[in-house]
Amino acid sequence: MEISGLPVELWRLILSYLRLPDLGRCSLVCRAWYELILSLDNTRWRQLCLGCIECRHPNWPNQPHVEPQSWREAFKQHYVASKTWTKNTQDFESSHCFYLFRRKKDRRVLHVGQGCEFDTLRAGLASADVYDRIVLLPGVYEEQSEIILKVPVEIMGQGKLGDVALLVSIDQHCPTTRLCNVVFMPAWFTPVVYKTTSGHVQFDNCNFENGQLQIHAPGTCQVKFCTFNQSSIHFHSVALGVLENCEFTGSENASVTIEGIPSSERNWACKHLTTLAKSHCVLQASDPALCNASKWGGWGGLPTRNLRTCEIVVGGDQNNLLPDSKTQLVLEKAGEKEAEVNGKLYIAKEGEAMTLETDSSDGELSTSSENEEDDRSMYKLSYRAHGLSHMLAHMIHSRPQTDGLTALQRDLELKTLQQELQRDKEAQSLASSLQGCLIRKCLFRDGKGGVFVCSQGRAKLEGSVFRELTYAVRCIQNSKVLYRLIIMLKNDIHHCRASGIFLRLAAGGLIADNNIHSNCEAGVDIRKGANPLILCNKIHSGLRSGIVVLGNGKGIIRSNQIYRNKEAGIYILYNGNPIVSGNHIFQGLAAGIAVNENGRGQIIENVIRENQWGGADIRRGGDPVLRSNLICCGYSDGVVVGERGKGLIEGNTIYAAGLYVKSSEALNIIANAIHANHDSGVAVLQSSQLTRIANNSISCNSLGGVLIESEARVELRGNGIYDNSSHGITSKGDGVVIENDIIGNRGCGLRLLQTADMKVTKNRIQSFWDYGIVMLDQTKGLVQENLIFQGRTKKTILQQVSNAEDCIVQNNKLLTFKSKSDVAWTLENPPARPHIEGSTRGNSSATNSHKVTTMSTRIAAQMDGGCHNNGSIFCTIL
Repeated sequence: MEISGLPVELWRLILSYLRLPDLGRCSLVCRAWYELILSLDNTRWRQLCLGCIECRHPNWPNQPHVEPQSWREAFKQHYVASKTWTKNTQDFESSHCFYLFRRKKDRRVLHVGQGCEFDTLRAGLASADVYDRIVLLPGVYEEQSEIILKVPVEIMGQGKLGDVALLVSIDQHCPTTRLCNVVFMPAWFTPVVYKTTSGHVQFDNCNFENGQLQIHAPGTCQVKFCTFNQSSIHFHSVALGVLENCEFTGSENASVTIEGIPSSERNWACKHLTTLAKSHCVLQASDPALCNASKWGGWGGLPTRNLRTCEIVVGGDQNNLLPDSKTQLVLEKAGEKEAEVNGKLYIAKEGEAMTLETDSSDGELSTSSENEEDDRSMYKLSYRAHGLSHMLAHMIHSRPQTDGLTALQRDLELKTLQQELQRDKEAQSLASSLQGCLIRKCLFRDGKGGVFVCSQGRAKLEGSVFRELTYAVRCIQNSKVLYRLIIMLKNDIHHCRASGIFLRLAAGGLIADNNIHSNCEAGVDIRKGANPLILCNKIHSGLRSGIVVLGNGKGIIRSNQIYRNKEAGIYILYNGNPIVSGNHIFQGLAAGIAVNENGRGQIIENVIRENQWGGADIRRGGDPVLRSNLICCGYSDGVVVGERGKGLIEGNTIYAAGLYVKSSEALNIIANAIHANHDSGVAVLQSSQLTRIANNSISCNSLGGVLIESEARVELRGNGIYDNSSHGITSKGDGVVIENDIIGNRGCGLRLLQTADMKVTKNRIQSFWDYGIVMLDQTKGLVQENLIFQGRTKKTILQQVSNAEDCIVQNNKLLTFKSKSDVAWTLENPPARPHIEGSTRGNSSATNSHKVTTMSTRIAAQMDGGCHNNGSIFCTIL
């Protein structure tokens, strides 16, 4: 009959009464009939899928409320799975067991139960031939001794799941077996309900209560839509096993244990399981929305509703950086620190009391009269083309063009997993590898442990949920050789009572695109030589740190979003030595990255923002390389080097956060752009060993450019110190100030006081409002061969109040401005400092690290809920 003869709605109603074989025949009539049968997806096909006793909801147990993409396809997979356990793929000529190739033609159905031909399961099995089906009627079947399966059979419970219970221990000695729709409970004499040492076993829609499954190589298994209540599976050197859509609850130990190197001896089912595993790979079926979630426009995958915006404009009013209430606190704090730095006001030769104003803007010096702008243009020295200007380009002047903004957002956005795999062949190989045990779309909850991998075992976890456990995944490798134990893709790990993922003893693998959150300890714990590859995860909202690396732990931590953890986003200690690159670490309640207790590591090209403590906190023997990071908008200092902290701080952009040093170890601070911070740009409060500050751009900070306290030893060389709101350099300590440009600061260019002992030579210094160099108290040292430009004040441009006999001032060149007709001063021979050949940013030693280097126009960042005092949630750094 032609389809056009009836309305489509009526056809669908009629076809909803057909059985599966009739639907198949109808679909073969013609294309119109085929499409009509396909249109029954949400009606008849859904009914058939959920009505099959072997089937559960396709997205059970993790998302039973989510409709599958196709009910027909889901039913097809269930139907085909009921046949695949018999598909022996051995070559006929090599087989010694011809009976294995008998199929349904001779298949019988044996019924076991009250009133049937067999009363017990053992009796039914004794009469079964190969591939026969044994149907168990509702009831409880208990066996007093172990059952040995010698021929391939299918055992199926009749009725609803739970109507048939087996109190047995089964030992499989045949090539293949399938069990469906039954409840397994342990017999009185052993906790093992099922084991196999050679063959393949398939469990569909079964429950396991208080029992154990043991699969030994070369045996294999496929377990689907099963529930494990206080039960577990143990894999011993299995080449390949598959667990899909299973639920594990209430385990007293690990729910799944995988140990031993996967066997090279493979049974017939391995090829079938490999094909099955690759056909449903989560990377092939990834949601495009997940790929876009990590873009800069949606940092952290956070909700974007009810967002308010403001812009942080470098070169405009710094008050825009923070809400009004916080701005007031910052200004009060600045005033207190300024008073502490200044000590007492000193009297200039003219008898005038010197005062400092604190309301200047970042970029252009404020004026108090109509004539000052003209005066300033005469006295001004341009420094905009210094060697790190590319890191601050367009931050002081006008807004960038849209094209430049778009390009910068593209450079700074997090890479997706697909992008990471394309550029990293090792990660790509790991993601596609398949050995040991595949655990897919399973739920682990309310127990002690999820998955335990040890003794060179292999496991791959995809799309599973681990919640409310003591730990989700634990990997221990008892070998000095590094093994890639585990691959974890797109799992959800949360509310664990300890850490989410433990890696120990040379364990390795790939942990990628997981959502790890709300755990009581670290999200990922790496120690004792473990060396994983951690890519593109969201690690957040933990009660401790996001990632902990300690005890000689290593690892590559790349392109992750790490946010809102109560302790450090990444905590490195006890000789931990990871490579941390291209991550976004933000809105933490402590430091962004903490390196303590002799921790090391390479911290390269990360975006570290809005953390309550230091963006990077280095203490107690911590010795990292901190290179080419953007550290901004923190609620404390950008980089803190505390007690016994050391390392290399190179090529970073530190904005609205500052750098604080109080250490007894040597430290190198090289080629950083330290700009628009709410305190001094660099504060060295203690440094018994030499702190080397070289080739940095230190500009537009709310207090001075550099503060050196009395217990510090510092070498300042080749820096550009510009337009800070107080003194360019204030020093009470010892050291060298050589070949710096100290220009345009609102206080003195260089201020030496108390017992400072500094060698000041070959610098270019100018202060528009104050003295170029001031020496107070018992200052001593050598001031020679400096070029000092006069400012507007008409005061002596060098003031020496110190009475120390060993304070030598000689051979300095003092330039005064005589008339408006004079040629304007410029910084030339050499040009404005710092002098950097090329860009430090981007020349990372970490393989395949992000190029967060082209900050030529603008940095745009979305912030959600992390700003305080009802402040802005969007931040744009121009």
